[in-house]
Parts: sequence; C-alpha cells; structure tokens
Amino acid sequence: MPSPRERLQKYLARCGHGSRRRAELIIEQGLVKVNGKPASLGDQITPGKDLVVLHGETIVPPRALTVMYHKTSGTITSTHDTHDRLTVMDMLPKKMVDQGVLPAGRLDLETEGLLILTNDGDLQHRITHPRFECTKEYFAILSRAPAFRELAALRKGVYLPDVGKKTSPAMLNRLRRRKDGTASIHIQIHEGLKRQIRRMFSGQGIRVTYLKRVSIGGLHLGDLAAGKHRTLSKRDIDLLLDPPKRDRPPVRKRTGRR
Repeated sequence: MPSPRERLQKYLARCGHGSRRRAELIIEQGLVKVNGKPASLGDQITPGKDLVVLHGETIVPPRALTVMYHKTSGTITSTHDTHDRLTVMDMLPKKMVDQGVLPAGRLDLETEGLLILTNDGDLQHRITHPRFECTKEYFAILSRAPAFRELAALRKGVYLPDVGKKTSPAMLNRLRRRKDGTASIHIQIHEGLKRQIRRMFSGQGIRVTYLKRVSIGGLHLGDLAAGKHRTLSKRDIDLLLDPPKRDRPPVRKRTGRR
C-alpha cells in the first residue's frame, strides 16, 4: 500500500515550523525545497520518501511531545517578550523547549490555568482553529452576579464591536452568589478571541476579577500545581480532542427565513 501524500504546509506545521498559515508564508517566500527543487504552495509530498529542505536543513518530524502546563498570573503566553517579562517557555525544561513545543493558543497575562504546549502542528491546529470547536472551560469570579437576562444574552452570544460579530453560544453554569456581593461562575466557549470572556461580561457591566482555565476538550487541569507541567499520554490527547458530549457548549443553529 503506497504511503499517503500530505500537503507541504501541513507537513511543515507537523514538523514544528509554526502554524499552517506560517508554513504557507515560508513556502511562498521560496525558502523550501522538495527533492532539490523550489517548492510551491499547493505541493504535496510523501513523508519518508520526498526530501524536504528548509534553510539548508532536512526537515523530519520530531518525536511528538505535548505537555500541559498550569500557567500563573503574570506570565506571558509567548515564545519571547520585548519587555523582559517571563514567558511560559521560561517555565519549561530546556530539553522540552529544544524539542520545539509551542503554546497552542493563549491565556491573558492575568489569566491562570491550563495551557497546552506541543510540537505537533496538526494538534495545535485542532486545538486553536475555531472550526474544530475545541471547548475551553473557565472558572471566573465576577464583581457581581449576572441577572437572568444577562445570563441569557451571554449564552446566546454577545456582539463585539471591534470584531464586528457576535460571539458563539456559550455554556454558563454553577453560578454561586457570595455574601460580599460578588459571584463565581463556570463558562465554556470554543472561540479564542482576545480577552473574550472579560469583554463578554464587561459588555453587561460586570468585571471579571479572577479568571482560570480549568479544562480544554475533555482534559482537566485537576490537581496540577501552579507553575508545574506534565507530559501528556495518548489517552490524554484523545480526551483533549474528543470530550464527552455533555461537556460541549451548544452549537448555534442556522434557521432559514420563513
């Protein structure tokens, strides 16, 4: 049986050279050669048979490595920072960084919780691209409890002016009112817009004073201590990509006009 062919940009991403879009840009710049000839966008290769070269180096898939990390507040989700602040990459052993793991998505500076880092470009794409609807669950403390109509609006999706569209439906549950007038709640979304949850509540006149991501897909942060990491097994990754249906937020239904 012949080896399956693969799009060149997907292969580059799988080999740890950024996202598929970044790989496309690298190809368009003429930096990649396949079997000694300049590659073009749209080329397909047979892994293990065709020779792919970037910057004079042969590109081969690294040993797959995916880790979960409990991000702390004040740490930047980036590979570097121009203001000399600590990044999540500073929190991992050098041998992991050298294997090419990169953050799959971002958490804001003040946000804590579960972050996935991987050198598998295809897995990173599955976690971050909106069309795969990979659910992320957050625990939030709010400046006040939302009213019923505000909860209804958040569940349906709220309009963000700078994006020019509504957010997708969200799942909100486990609302707890506190004696000091604040409240806590769990939110599940599958989008990853910048500061999305904080902006969703801000539009209702509610401030998020604490935010922590507790799960991605079916993978939960659990008792992993703040600032610590662990390598994921195949079972963990399966949970990440295929959570139980009850853990998924509602999907916006499309209806035709009458």
